[in-house]
Amino acid sequence: MSDNRTDFDVIIIGGGPSGATAAHEIAIAGHRVLLLERAFRIKPCGGAIPPCLLGEFDIPRSLLKAEIQSARMISPKEQKVDMPIDGTFVGMVDRDEFDPWLRQRAQHAGAELEIAAFKKLEYLDSSTIEVTYITKDADTETKTATARCVLGADGARSRVAKQGIPKYAEIPWVLAYHEIVEAPETATGDYDPERCEVWYQGKLSPDFYAWVFPHGKSASIGVGSAFKDFSAKDSVNELRAISGLDKARTIRKEGAPIPMKPMKRWDDGKGILVSGDAAGVVAPASGEGIYYAMLCGRLSADAIKDFLVSGKASALRAPRKRFMKLHGRTFWALGLLQYFWYHSDKRREQFVEMCKDEDVQTLTWQSYTQKKLVKKKGKEHLRVVLKDIAQLLGLSKSTA
Repeated sequence: MSDNRTDFDVIIIGGGPSGATAAHEIAIAGHRVLLLERAFRIKPCGGAIPPCLLGEFDIPRSLLKAEIQSARMISPKEQKVDMPIDGTFVGMVDRDEFDPWLRQRAQHAGAELEIAAFKKLEYLDSSTIEVTYITKDADTETKTATARCVLGADGARSRVAKQGIPKYAEIPWVLAYHEIVEAPETATGDYDPERCEVWYQGKLSPDFYAWVFPHGKSASIGVGSAFKDFSAKDSVNELRAISGLDKARTIRKEGAPIPMKPMKRWDDGKGILVSGDAAGVVAPASGEGIYYAMLCGRLSADAIKDFLVSGKASALRAPRKRFMKLHGRTFWALGLLQYFWYHSDKRREQFVEMCKDEDVQTLTWQSYTQKKLVKKKGKEHLRVVLKDIAQLLGLSKSTA
């Protein structure tokens, strides 16, 4: 039910995968949507998406820049463990193309897109929120618009969250930095356009990992870390040299904070909700965010549609409850994995050694590509847990 007393039913701040997905689904339902997108930089992102995302969110396969067939884990002692992907793949997208496509789809569904920077929001009364923003087109100016609901999908250090849900806005994060470079489309030296590389070395990242992810004609070379005195640019330069891509032309450079834990609350109890990175839905240990952001956007859209029809602010609590029911255990397990295995180079060496195990590889790819675990493979799950504990306690053989 639209309310003509406001300019829009919903104003969405941020047009990345989460905000654009929410805008599309709310607009299709017939509600008036304003989508505000800064559009002057792209979030650093390896670009990996699971194949299940294509079907769940009706994404054309033509948007994939590459279909990765394996991953290589590299330990502190240069041990290289290949993990082939059996019967499926990991898709690679370029956010420079993927995000605009999602925003354009939202526009086709009826959402109004404005290139603008969010400044502030405030309640004019119990059911009307005013948003102030600065346009980024040729006629730069400060504008305001009103809505019954505001969705903040504006990144890890969300200004919407800080203004609207301040008590819950502080969450741990790591700084991600990457460089997109021109890359060969055929294997050469240590670089393979059909293989992701994940580097678990303290010299490249003291508390997270570094990566080389192929994107067809280009590649993302990046690193993440929460250490403030760590030089991400130096690390990427070193990794480019190791990969033989130090002379490759640099297309663009990007850096931004990546959240490592979901916020405890995503709404203010009245009309403000956050989604995607703003809600903290990036998987610990892996840093995977695109799938979870889009799922969060869909759950937020469902809740907002309910809120607009029913007028019940309690509907805005549903996205977090539903998301944590679906993926809360996975996030908890990945958080433990990051805490234990990324702690030192000795632990990282043990972790890469463990990746040789067929059970570990099977469950890793199954959980990543399908976003669920097959219940009838319970014995394999148990074996992986026991092996993980044995590695941690030093009860199994290791090269460390």
